[in-house]
Amino acid sequence: MLAQATTVDPFRFEWHPEVWLLVAFLTGAYVYMVRVIGPSAVGVGRVVVSRTNVIAFAGAMVMLWAASDWPLHDIGERYLYSAHMLQHMMLSYFLPPLVLLATPEWLLRVLIGDGRLYSAVRWLAKPVVAGVLFSLSVMVTHVPGVVNASVSNGPLHYLLHLMVVTLSLLMWMPVVGPFRELHMGTGAKMIYLFAQSVIPTVPAGWLTFAEGTVYDAYGDQPVRVFGLSVTDDQQFAGAIMKVGGSVFLWSIIVTLWFTRFAVSYRDEHDYRRGRMMPTAEITGHDDDPLTYDDVEREFARMPAAAEPGRPPTP
Repeated sequence: MLAQATTVDPFRFEWHPEVWLLVAFLTGAYVYMVRVIGPSAVGVGRVVVSRTNVIAFAGAMVMLWAASDWPLHDIGERYLYSAHMLQHMMLSYFLPPLVLLATPEWLLRVLIGDGRLYSAVRWLAKPVVAGVLFSLSVMVTHVPGVVNASVSNGPLHYLLHLMVVTLSLLMWMPVVGPFRELHMGTGAKMIYLFAQSVIPTVPAGWLTFAEGTVYDAYGDQPVRVFGLSVTDDQQFAGAIMKVGGSVFLWSIIVTLWFTRFAVSYRDEHDYRRGRMMPTAEITGHDDDPLTYDDVEREFARMPAAAEPGRPPTP
């Protein structure tokens, strides 16, 4: 056992060409769609992609590569369940919103059209449906039998990652998806994301307080990376799931609150006159602009003012 331990190097570099090919394919496809398909899809003179789209796409590709390649993938697959948990956090919480922010509306409409596929996406992206499916995927990917099997089965491992990413994209669609018609209101988004932050507490609490080895594939290792015991590794994984996910989601919730409600409150209670009329002062509507002829017509309808000492004209 000691001789084996001295020859095992958890940080030994391993080449994963499939990851590099995937990133290269997605990058090439994105550039092709933007440069070739985009101009005809949006029309002459209109912006094909924004700066935000490009930055989000670059971040998504970096996130995909970091979560799927050496060293995180190798350590998470063979040595530390906490590293495996960090992979899933990156693929389910951080990568999908970047992908959606990188995708302009015209691109997604070109890809899925407006027929049956669009109808399926529209139904699956309903908050209740998407939220339940995502929560189920979180629970399934923490079942000991599933985890142990995926560690020793490469295709199953990648299929689970594909499932997590796909269902997470649907979960994020009502929040930051390209289709505005699928978005919820700001308050509903906050409640929705709060619910998604509560669900992971179940497996996270189970991992934190579990006694003994939960996942046999991570129990008997020739080398304990960073000196973490099996129990420490499991507790660290639970902390990553609970704290990491909650902090990320709650950061978005706070941002939504300040950008929507706090700004509106400040504008309506500022003593300085802003560019927009406060909501509390709006009694009618401004759909039709007020013109000089409208004012003159109203004055003509009013009775003439009475001269001093004479009664008003009826």
